[in-house]
Amino acid sequence: MLSTFAKIFGVVFVAVGLLGFVPMFTPNEHLLGLFHVNGIHNVIHLASGIVALGVGFSSNQASRLYFQIFGVVYALVAALGLIYGNQPILGVVTNNLADTLLHIAIAATALALGFGTPKEKAVTA
Repeated sequence: MLSTFAKIFGVVFVAVGLLGFVPMFTPNEHLLGLFHVNGIHNVIHLASGIVALGVGFSSNQASRLYFQIFGVVYALVAALGLIYGNQPILGVVTNNLADTLLHIAIAATALALGFGTPKEKAVTA
C-alpha cells in the first residue's frame, strides 16, 4: 500500500517540478498562478518525486521510511514558510502562503502514511 502512495507522490512531484519550468504554467513565477516557484523550488520538487518513485518501486519498508523523513522535512519547510512569510526561505526558495499551506498538507499526509499506517506482517511459508 505505501509503495503505491509513494509512486503517486512521485508522479505528482515530478509533474509539478517539470511544470514549474514551463512559462505558460508559471505566470510571474507562480505555478498555476498560485504557488510561488523558482528554479531551486522546482528542482526540490523533482528530487522529492524521483526519490518517491525510487522507493515506491523498491518496498513498503523503504516507502514508510521515505514518508517519515519526507513528512518531517516538509513540516520543517512549512514552519520556515510561516516564519519567512512571502520572503524566500533561507533567502533561496521562493515562498508564499499558498506554498506554506500546501507544505502543511503534504507534511501531514506524509507523516500519517509514515507513522500512522500498520506495518505489514511477515509472511511465512
